[in-house]
Amino acid sequence: MIHNETHKSHRIGWLRAAVLGANDGIVSTASLIIGVAAAQAATGDILLAGMAGLVAGAMSMAAGEYVSVSSQADTENADLKLEKQHLKEHPEFELEELATIYRERGLDHDLARQVAASLTEYDALSAHARDELGILDTARAQPFQAAGYSAVTFSLGAALPLLAAYLAPQEQLIPLVASCALVFLAGLGVLAAKAGGASMLIGAVRVTFWGSLAMAITAGVGTLFGAAF
Repeated sequence: MIHNETHKSHRIGWLRAAVLGANDGIVSTASLIIGVAAAQAATGDILLAGMAGLVAGAMSMAAGEYVSVSSQADTENADLKLEKQHLKEHPEFELEELATIYRERGLDHDLARQVAASLTEYDALSAHARDELGILDTARAQPFQAAGYSAVTFSLGAALPLLAAYLAPQEQLIPLVASCALVFLAGLGVLAAKAGGASMLIGAVRVTFWGSLAMAITAGVGTLFGAAF
C-alpha cells in the first residue's frame, strides 16, 4: 500500500490568486459582452467593450491583489517584529506562553515545557510565529506573486469569452458566449479543485452557478437599458 504524503497547502498563495483571476476574467468579460450585446450593440462595439474590460480588469486585479496582500504582509511583519521584541525583553514569559499552547494541544506539563524549550533554543521566533500567531511559511503573503498571478490568469480567462464573441455569428452571440463561458468556468472549477485536493464536482458547480447568475443579471440590465435608449 502506497502512503501518499503529498499535501496541497503549499499551493494556497498562488492558487487563490490564480483561481480568483481566471474566474473573474471569464465571468466579468462574458457578462460585459452579453450585457452590451443584449443592448443591441454592433459586433465591433461588443468586441471593443470586451477588450477594454480585459485590459482594465487585469490591471485592476493586479493592483487590488497587490494592495490587499501587501496589507496582509504588513500585518504579519508588524506581528513578527513585536514578537521578536517580546522574546528579547521577556524570554521566560514567552517560553511559558509557548509551553501553555502545547499543553492545550494535549501534551503533559513537563513534555510541553521541554518541547517549548527545545524549539525556543532552535528558533524561537519561528516557533512563536507558527504556534502563537498562526503565521506559516507556506501561507505567507507575497504581494508581487499574487498580483502577477491575478493579472495573467484574469487575462487568460477574459480572452476565452472574447474569442467566443469574435467567432460567433451576431444572432447567436449571446447564447454561444454564455455557453462557452459556463464550460470554461466548469473546467476552471475542476482544475482548481484538483490542484487543491477538493471535490471536482463541487468546484465545477460552485463556479458555474455564480457565473450563470452574473451573466443572467447583466443580460437583464443590458436588455433594460437597450430598450430604454
